Amino acid sequence: MKWDDLRRSGNIEDMRSRGPVRGVGGRGGMRLLFPIAKMLIGTKIGRIVLVVGVIAYFMGFNPLALLETPSAMPQSGHVSAPAADDRAADFVAAVLAQTEDVWNAQFAAAGSAYREPKLVLFRGSVQSACGYADAQVGPFYCPVDQKVYLDLGFFDELSRRHNAPGDFAQAYVIAHEIGHHVQNLVGTLNKSHQAKQMARSNTQANAVQVKVELQADCYAGIWAHYVNAKGTILEPGDIQEALNAASAIGDDTLQKQAQGYVVPDAFTHGSSAERMAWFQRGFTSGQLQACNTGI
Repeated sequence: MKWDDLRRSGNIEDMRSRGPVRGVGGRGGMRLLFPIAKMLIGTKIGRIVLVVGVIAYFMGFNPLALLETPSAMPQSGHVSAPAADDRAADFVAAVLAQTEDVWNAQFAAAGSAYREPKLVLFRGSVQSACGYADAQVGPFYCPVDQKVYLDLGFFDELSRRHNAPGDFAQAYVIAHEIGHHVQNLVGTLNKSHQAKQMARSNTQANAVQVKVELQADCYAGIWAHYVNAKGTILEPGDIQEALNAASAIGDDTLQKQAQGYVVPDAFTHGSSAERMAWFQRGFTSGQLQACNTGI
């Protein structure tokens, strides 16, 4: 994928320098806090310090952070991202900009306006409007704050663990999550949520979720269709990289790797064949109507 000369999106929120999310609500933090509070409450100055600490806590500052040793704190006040990470972040900004161009044009053609999402880069763990998540969750879209969350370490996992290397494999992952944002804007996610609530079993609810995910794959294919139409971005083998990634993270493939057998009723994203087929369908047609999975 030729992306170096592409514009970069300004809708990136880079939280990598903050490191993993940590809270003081855990048992370890409370065990440390109780003896400190007991000591402070014994003196007038201590009580004042304690009150200030409580106020600071409810304003979002962690008083226990003051107990960290200087050697554990970076001298610059933030964690520097590795150069490779910066290159990957630059790539994400370029891909996100291309999704903005495509979906702005598609929504305008349909007589509506596309609301561009934010993409949050994090490292280790993150707190979203949809709750806490760590890197093991993988990239995800939160419809509450309309943001995509991505730990760049997932790209390494995609290449090494899932054997799906290539920059366009990574671009497919981003385009898939943006596909969920499109679903949110047109009301599909709300409709699927209602359908899952009415489901009589986990199997039925999973079947609804599979349709949601396959449609997002199809929308990623639509994005690839219009990027390819520019004639200056895609390189030979790029579409195959995306198809390979879709296959590598199919439910049946992941289940075989994890447990040695497949349980179709537990699928939440679709089989490898289904994911490839729906991406290809969007790529071939370039039409939203072709992505009707029956939700």
